[in-house]
Amino acid sequence: MGLKNSQYQAIMRKYEQKQLRNHDILTQHYEEVYRQLPEFKSLDDSISILSVQYGKRLLNGDQKAISSLKEELAILRAKQAGAFTIQWFPADYLEPVYDCPNCKDTGYIGKPKNVTVSKKAIIDLLYEQSNLKEILKKENFSNFALDYYSTNFIDPKTGRSSRQVIEDALRICRNFVTSFGTDFQNLFLYGDVGVGKTFLSNCIAKELMDKEYSVLYFSASKFFSSLAKHAFDKQDVDAQNMFELIYNCDCLIIDDLGTEYTNNFIASQFFTCINERLLNSRSTIISTNLSLDTLADLYTERSFSRITSNYIMLKLIGDDIRIQKEN
Repeated sequence: MGLKNSQYQAIMRKYEQKQLRNHDILTQHYEEVYRQLPEFKSLDDSISILSVQYGKRLLNGDQKAISSLKEELAILRAKQAGAFTIQWFPADYLEPVYDCPNCKDTGYIGKPKNVTVSKKAIIDLLYEQSNLKEILKKENFSNFALDYYSTNFIDPKTGRSSRQVIEDALRICRNFVTSFGTDFQNLFLYGDVGVGKTFLSNCIAKELMDKEYSVLYFSASKFFSSLAKHAFDKQDVDAQNMFELIYNCDCLIIDDLGTEYTNNFIASQFFTCINERLLNSRSTIISTNLSLDTLADLYTERSFSRITSNYIMLKLIGDDIRIQKEN
């Protein structure tokens, strides 16, 4: 995934903040040493003055300035080191402070001609932008429990058990992650309340972001609220930026479709968004408690047609997991 300009700038701003914060820490260290060791500061000042003097002499053509400077500086620094050891300080107390020693808080790792923004910085940003940073610590494939899906819960229409259905859904969702970036796919998760639709979406989100893909999660109500802000307040810069992310992120997740108040504006915005993302091969995951018939009634036949013909339809069945956890 290539970083968008806004994402790259956001990462660089964070590194600039780290550099400023750590510069302040180093300055405080020097001030503490100066307070306790006035001789150290005096020697530091002498080194600075000497460096300037010899710099001027070098610019004036004095070729002996470099060797002379090195000798005198060595003497001053030896005295300075002796003064520093008199008072207890950590050996690296006056060394530059970095959050990340590998990139020295620049965000870049590698040779000058082939530098790359660190993977951790990219993933951290993606997690922050996703609206899922905290929940994914719990809701991921590692914590997905099949025990909540019974072999005794049978769908009368298909004759398949809840366990069989979720095992197939897990396989499809893992394949969605594995093939992401090469095969364009969309997922539509539907079924009763509490059967794991949101949890499964979150599992996918974590895997994709760990692969450096941008994922954006919204509950349906917040999703349409963001689109409305963009439509009705063109001066809201944050709303305009969010609108761009909604349309251009690698994977958009719209959770609990149908829980929002629906009208013609909502239906129109929904169709435009999913249609544009289809045209640009941007994957979308939608979850809902609605039946397919209700979906068609609320969001028009056009939207229904786009979804049924371009999304993998996964109906989940079973007992409400939230109630099972309480018992």
